[in-house]
Amino acid sequence: MNHTIMIGTVNTLTINRESDNGLYLLSGDNSEVLLPNIYVTDAMELGDTIDVFVYTDSEDRIVATTLTPKAMLGDFAFLKVIDTNPHGLFLEWGLPKDLFVPLREQKNLKVGDERLFYITLDEKTNRLIASQKIGKYLDGDIKDLSTNQKVSLLIMASTPLGYKTLINKSYEGMLYKNEIFEPIMIGEEKEGYIKEIRKDGKIDLSLQPIGKEKSNDNATAKIEALLNQNGTLPYNYKSDAIAIQKIFGLSKKAYKRALTTLIDAKKITVDESGMKKL
Repeated sequence: MNHTIMIGTVNTLTINRESDNGLYLLSGDNSEVLLPNIYVTDAMELGDTIDVFVYTDSEDRIVATTLTPKAMLGDFAFLKVIDTNPHGLFLEWGLPKDLFVPLREQKNLKVGDERLFYITLDEKTNRLIASQKIGKYLDGDIKDLSTNQKVSLLIMASTPLGYKTLINKSYEGMLYKNEIFEPIMIGEEKEGYIKEIRKDGKIDLSLQPIGKEKSNDNATAKIEALLNQNGTLPYNYKSDAIAIQKIFGLSKKAYKRALTTLIDAKKITVDESGMKKL
């Protein structure tokens, strides 16, 4: 059970008492929060411990819900703008009360736009809000990163050079378009690698391990995985580079090197009709 009631997160609380408006839930420090009748079920009984999300309703009262929002306090999430007013924007996030974005925390957005936001607490009102200015919420120490380190990536936005990417929810980096050999979408989560940490602190990324040997291991693994599913594939050394990129997510050079490695290891055969697993 939660010791204190925390806004913006899932709380584990005890059903303490009934009221005309719903059930009051108790935390370890004897604080209470209302679970409105709309979320109360017949299975809930006094003394039960339940998990609820706590936030503020349209009248700024702290309430609980059994619904799970698309993002919680401290999360980064792609959310859609569904309304505006002179003070800011409103985002759809899976709860009856839309999530507010103050004007100071957004960059010329309109209804229908979907962007990456960070969920935080407004210090003045103690309400959950969202911010599009995620840079100020990235506080990771770049010293924690190293070349060829495996990291989690969230594709943030497309630029002329490539894709701005969130690294381990703590840093920003760049995936360059001329080094991407697989489909990629805004909002997609992927695994990647630190290619280079530049002197100016900017981070270059790769979707493949760095280094010829490691990159080749990754390429052979991709080919083997597809062959394990199919047994044979209609691709060989002469296959079109675009088709190779689409099917295997590899450059033609990396693909051909991987084929040779697999043939030398007697794991596959390759002829005019394609490749076959041995």
